Amino acid sequence: MVKIAPSLLAADSACLGKAVSDLEASGADFIHFDVMDGHFVPNITFGPKILQELKKYTSLPFDVHLMVTNPDECIAWYADAGADLITFHLEASDNPQHTLQLIKKHQLKSGITLKPSSDIKQIIPFIDYVDLVLVMGVQPGFGGQKFYPDTPDRIKQTKDIIAHRPVLLEVDGGVNFQNVSLCVNAGADILVAGTAVFQNGALSENIKALKGKFL
Repeated sequence: MVKIAPSLLAADSACLGKAVSDLEASGADFIHFDVMDGHFVPNITFGPKILQELKKYTSLPFDVHLMVTNPDECIAWYADAGADLITFHLEASDNPQHTLQLIKKHQLKSGITLKPSSDIKQIIPFIDYVDLVLVMGVQPGFGGQKFYPDTPDRIKQTKDIIAHRPVLLEVDGGVNFQNVSLCVNAGADILVAGTAVFQNGALSENIKALKGKFL
């Protein structure tokens, strides 16, 4: 069954502890924790201290998405803070194999991320060393963007590459009630959704609606 990983970018930043607790009670499967440095992407978000403090509000695994220029420098910070999975952008690492090794050194699950402009074939040398591939449906940096129409095709291409391997496929960016079926039918295992989950404050209803077509 498809898993839902709500993005905290769409939550009320003044109430993040309550948000993660409510998300667990509402049927979320992961917490998606976007880390932006204002350099790799034009935004600044959450540091490791916030992650560490949020861990006491939920038992859900934290899916940490590094959108930073130097992921190697950040891995230990977020591992020590309580990350369960860390993904990074191939374009941000001078040596992706080394970056993956750093993540594994902390006994975490590892993932690589593809921007809409990324060549999907970049992942081929690394697919035997990752637990997850994240396909972006928007340009990384801000929540609430419009879903790129070629994303389902990119999901399918990625799924074909990782076929027959124990690698999950996650989709992040612009996921909503209108395109969720396109994502899942193309091969998505995990859907990151921010605005769609938090809109109107109806967390449980929104998560059930996103999952509902696949029950």
